[in-house]
Amino acid sequence: MDGRLLRKTVAEFIGTFMLVLVGCGAIVVDAQMGGALGHVGVSLTFGLVIMVMIYATGHLSGAHFNPAVSIAFATIGRFSWREVPFYILGQLAAALLGALALKVLLASDGSLGATVSTVPMESAFAIEVLLTFSLMFVITSVATDARAEGAMAGLAIGGTVAMAALMGGPLTGASMNPARSLGPALISGSMDGLWLYLVAPCVGAVLGAVVYRWTQSCEDVPPSDASGCC
Repeated sequence: MDGRLLRKTVAEFIGTFMLVLVGCGAIVVDAQMGGALGHVGVSLTFGLVIMVMIYATGHLSGAHFNPAVSIAFATIGRFSWREVPFYILGQLAAALLGALALKVLLASDGSLGATVSTVPMESAFAIEVLLTFSLMFVITSVATDARAEGAMAGLAIGGTVAMAALMGGPLTGASMNPARSLGPALISGSMDGLWLYLVAPCVGAVLGAVVYRWTQSCEDVPPSDASGCC
């Protein structure tokens, strides 16, 4: 690994660590404090930590913090497949360390914010695919399209995370991120249905990136030729 890739991987590690520490930490604190944050508070916490870390590290690594995002960007040619394993390794290691920190710091013997479905498995899979599709559609827009307002990327992506968590949190945990689910699951031992949170976000992210790139390519065609593209 060269120095530049190492620095990018470290930035991904820090961003993902903060996502798990603060986001999943909000779930643990809410449970320990009798619902002091509430569902809305937890959802906003996830959105805020993503927003802040995008502004802090986006210029360093692209601020993926999510194996599904890295895979999706590589699929549409916006990220090097060579760097994907290093990003994913950094993200997974950060998620594990973040969950371990929660266990130690908050003396939690619970699920550490692990994602759990309250709906049938097929519905949970579809919900996670759709939520991650919407997230990746927004990410691809602000990250790859010069016409989008790039300076607002953190707000747009963080807002999408919060929005998805508000709707999907009570149903599936609104993971949209294999690392965010894997870390707390492994450290707490709450691994029921874990495969869903590893597979569905990757499917949704790739679909979201591909669909946005398709709509973007249609916009690049002169109006008289657009019918042939779309």
